[in-house]
Amino acid sequence: MIEMNASAHANVQPRPVVGRLPKYAAGKPPESVAGLESFKLSSNENPLGPVPAVMDVLRGAIDIHRYPDSSCTLLRNALGKFLDVPADDIVTGAGSLGALNQILAAFSGQNENGVQDEVVYAWRSFEAYPICVGLAGARSVQVPVRSDGSHDLDAMAAAVTEHTKVVLLCTPNNPTGPALRTGETEEFIRSIPSNVVIVIDEAYQEFVRAGDAVNGVELYRKYTNVMVLRTFSKAHGLAGLRVGYSISQPEITQYLRAAATPFAVSGIGEEAAVASLENYDQVVERVQSLVDERTRVLAGLAELGWDVPDAQGNFVWLELGANSQEFAALAQSHALSLRAFGDEGVRVSIGEVAANTRFLEICAAYTKEPRRS
Repeated sequence: MIEMNASAHANVQPRPVVGRLPKYAAGKPPESVAGLESFKLSSNENPLGPVPAVMDVLRGAIDIHRYPDSSCTLLRNALGKFLDVPADDIVTGAGSLGALNQILAAFSGQNENGVQDEVVYAWRSFEAYPICVGLAGARSVQVPVRSDGSHDLDAMAAAVTEHTKVVLLCTPNNPTGPALRTGETEEFIRSIPSNVVIVIDEAYQEFVRAGDAVNGVELYRKYTNVMVLRTFSKAHGLAGLRVGYSISQPEITQYLRAAATPFAVSGIGEEAAVASLENYDQVVERVQSLVDERTRVLAGLAELGWDVPDAQGNFVWLELGANSQEFAALAQSHALSLRAFGDEGVRVSIGEVAANTRFLEICAAYTKEPRRS
């Protein structure tokens, strides 16, 4: 028998890449402040929650002791009809992040000759990207966003090399807010070798109101190397159920199915997502109410003279630089939790009417706001 001791356990080490990965920082809950209702504006959640039909599904769940359908046939068929795409072109995952991990597992990593594949994406963008890419064994190639928070597609195209296997396009970009335009995106796609997988991450697609914004589903139909990521976490208010999916043509989908995590989407999550699709008119109403609040918040910030990038998601980006942590702490002292990103900026989710009003009141009293030059 091998003798075990405490020092032996101390020698257990993860892969070297794990120590180099940035740590994902989830949005913090608000602190309790006497006399104030607390609001969480740090995680881009839908404060209105799911439609009533989804709540009926949750209350009626009786078979959680059974494994779900691993291929999510019911949901894929519903999505196929909803989006007018073949159901077989859809692969579900645990949120759009789970679907992304399946893509990276299938198409990027470290090759048998030891050479790492490269994954190109804008930065700052979704903070999970470098973590997912690193864990897949690939190398991140981060291309700085423009001063207005939008993707610099020319620079991203220039960053593509013979080792590039995947390009990630986050639209609207989280956390900065701007959405990609159709013309510039198609030009970019045509400039990239057709063996490079281009992933259009549309987690916030339902909130976009820019008239010329890209629609990933339309581009997937035109280009065989284009994939789309979408989720039920944001507009549909199902963040806690973890339901997402990718859409791609059969040339790609066949490999995703091999890399997919079995039973990634629970049976109750699948049923809830289908119920939400069946009541999409109510989802649209809820989303529009948040878009209206976004418009009010942006108008209030503009009146104060704050310089804010075009916001097409359910959040706004404040490029506060070195003042980011201070501003987030100030909001926390007023029972609002925001999401500060180091010394770069603060992302503020669009929340309840009272929460948004309090946020604007804090901004009105703050003297170190980002100003237009």
